[in-house]
Amino acid sequence: MPAYVVVQIAVHDAQTYERYKQLAPPSIAHYGGRYLARGGATEVLEGTWQPPRFVILEFPNVERARAWWASPEYAPAKALRQSSAHTMMLLAEGLPADAVPVVPR
Repeated sequence: MPAYVVVQIAVHDAQTYERYKQLAPPSIAHYGGRYLARGGATEVLEGTWQPPRFVILEFPNVERARAWWASPEYAPAKALRQSSAHTMMLLAEGLPADAVPVVPR
């Protein structure tokens, strides 16, 4: 089943965070991950949640997502992110492909 890493980020050191943005993608790809959303515009539909920066990553499964987060490949980027931003990060298990109903056209 796919897994998703959902991230809310408040950057307080933009220069350091720019270095993070260069280092993180190769480590994500190495573990089979990909960006679904990365810092684009957000719109509040309900409630008051307004993340300053929002990212969604997709991995093949929870194990690969955990392995990426704890990996030596990601460690240098993670250190930069942790020193330049306040982050809230959540790992969510997705649904199997056959569990999602397909709506006919």
